[in-house]
Amino acid sequence: METISRILARELNREQTHIDNVIALLDEGNTIPFIARYRKELHGAMDDTTLRTLQERLEYLRSLQDRRDTVKKAIAEQDKLTDELSAAIDNAATLAALEDLYRPYKPKRRTRATAAREKGLEPLAELLFSQSPGLEAPEVLAEGFVDSEKGVDTVEDALAGASDIIAEMISDDAAVRKIVRDMTQAYASLVSKAAKDEDSVYRIYYDFNQRVNRLQGYQILAVNRGEKEELLKVSIELDRDLAVQRIRRYVIVPGSKAMAFIRGAVDDAYDRLIWPSMEREERSALTDMACEGAINMFALNLKPLLMQPPVKGKVTMGLDPGYAHGCKIAVVDGTGKVLDTTVVYPTFGENRKRDAIRILSAMIRKHGVEHLAIGNGTASRETEQMVVEMLHELGGGQSYAIVNEAGASVYSASKLAAEEFPDYDVNLRSAVSIARRLQDPLAELVKIEPMAIGVGQYQHDMPQAKLEETLVGVVEDCVNAVGVDINTASPSLLQRVSGLTKTTAKNIVTYREENGIFRSRTEIKKVPKLGPKAYEQCAGFLRVPESREVLDNTAVHPESYPAAKKLMELCGVTPKDASELPSRLALYGREKAAAECGIGLPTLDDIVSELLKPGRDPRDELPPVQLRKDVLDIKDLKPGMVLTGTVRNVIDFGVFVDIGVHQDGLVHISQICEKRIRHPSEIVAVGDIVKVCVLEADEKKKRISLSMKQVKE
Repeated sequence: METISRILARELNREQTHIDNVIALLDEGNTIPFIARYRKELHGAMDDTTLRTLQERLEYLRSLQDRRDTVKKAIAEQDKLTDELSAAIDNAATLAALEDLYRPYKPKRRTRATAAREKGLEPLAELLFSQSPGLEAPEVLAEGFVDSEKGVDTVEDALAGASDIIAEMISDDAAVRKIVRDMTQAYASLVSKAAKDEDSVYRIYYDFNQRVNRLQGYQILAVNRGEKEELLKVSIELDRDLAVQRIRRYVIVPGSKAMAFIRGAVDDAYDRLIWPSMEREERSALTDMACEGAINMFALNLKPLLMQPPVKGKVTMGLDPGYAHGCKIAVVDGTGKVLDTTVVYPTFGENRKRDAIRILSAMIRKHGVEHLAIGNGTASRETEQMVVEMLHELGGGQSYAIVNEAGASVYSASKLAAEEFPDYDVNLRSAVSIARRLQDPLAELVKIEPMAIGVGQYQHDMPQAKLEETLVGVVEDCVNAVGVDINTASPSLLQRVSGLTKTTAKNIVTYREENGIFRSRTEIKKVPKLGPKAYEQCAGFLRVPESREVLDNTAVHPESYPAAKKLMELCGVTPKDASELPSRLALYGREKAAAECGIGLPTLDDIVSELLKPGRDPRDELPPVQLRKDVLDIKDLKPGMVLTGTVRNVIDFGVFVDIGVHQDGLVHISQICEKRIRHPSEIVAVGDIVKVCVLEADEKKKRISLSMKQVKE
């Protein structure tokens, strides 16, 4: 039997040594971000996504092995475990295949076959199913099993009971189930029909028929939801005659006198046992596939959203638009500290709008506001128009951005927000969150449950534990890729750092409040309950800008400080003239320097990169946030107009782009590029700045159709 590490090496196309190293590192309690960043020599520089895939598959294969052992033990206890069956169990590559092998030996609830066995009809069933040459006719054989005391009054009763047993034997046969499963996956169709005579959002599925191997994830999830809401009737359909014919070909021995009888048992097995079970299995498999795709898409969208470039160090005004409760306002300084708050009512008529402009203009002048962040929710359109009018009157110097406010209300009503802003109303907290999202999206969004951020599709239909696990992994990868300033970070941000927990994150903040800012990475060891292993995992991701040691404000791990200092010594540079390091290293020789420093080339390259830009933020290298000074209306859009927009969401059938008219436009997958693509994520990601051409703008339906491929350069 192939070992788990060998299977993983084959599946991931990696060297087995690297796979073995990663497994050992995981078993030692190391985190994915730590392994990805600081153990590159051991795993061949796999990225965090590959490492998480490896971890997930490792858990699956280990649970599969545990299940194999359980199944073998259960069958052995029945004295039915043969060498052949044991080998088949060892070679079962999936849980489904393993359960098929276990099916005949699995304890069952009471069935028709169980009742027939209790009547002593199993020998008759086995005799008939053997279809041996010279076997007498079924009616003749059945005569010997008529027994009124056992409830077998006639030959027909005996044959009916034997047929029930044979049907169950056929249904439990792993090879038969594989035949039907393979046919289902190759030829079956998912069919949905209207369950009620009424219009709904599911009308395109009122007469829907698609081969299961061509179904898109969003179609499966939409059909499932329509069925749950009792608006659709859904089934999997397969050519019954063809399926039954293939089972007969496998089961029936030509020329046997029991041929007709076995044929009837096959029909019964298929209709009553095999197909209902297979249909449930296929629906479940399709849902699992769709959920996995949707979760991966959610993760793919979440990463660029979290990694949006920050607008650092600027006094920012956050506006949380609304109708009934007005527009909530918060002004924060360059560090996110709240300076002022108020509520205005720009949608309550022209006079109230003028009052709002007067109040906000005074706040902007008083606090030196440079940027305004407007939430994209209810009344965002009217608020944006007011802001543009106000900026024109102010005469320039300020700009605004539309900020995705998904999850802001969830955060503002949370226990965390209450602890952070005990003196502020729930509504004002969301305005603070919106302002901070522009200043540092990552630091603010980590306070919100990833599922509430809303960059996926059908997220509420997903297995919540799996979705949360995946999204938390994305958050951790982003936080650790950027690094965290230990002297300013909130507990919410700190607890996402490799090796830290909610408790140790709070302890860091408490230590900071009681003892003042951290002056070195070494001081982190003094934090209560933060032991050597936790320090090893977190130290490289925590920045200490105030430290005298330059390396404390880089991603260089403390364990590599001697190597970094040795490297500078070999190349004759100091942290102040580190810009000369690459050229001097090239003269000295990378391999030679790495060997003398006692490190591998990946670690050497990372050290050089960090010394060149201490305290660098990888988000600064991404396209900056689009800041605006004017506003468009949907009625201003004309076909052929070319605009620049920001990708807000990527889904299976296209991408939604914010072009500054409050209503996001849809670029259908067919309009993304000239070449055929399987998924929009091959070309674009959330946060990308793209040029689009307007195809159609329907003001009544609030639908905007855009094209990327028709943009003329």
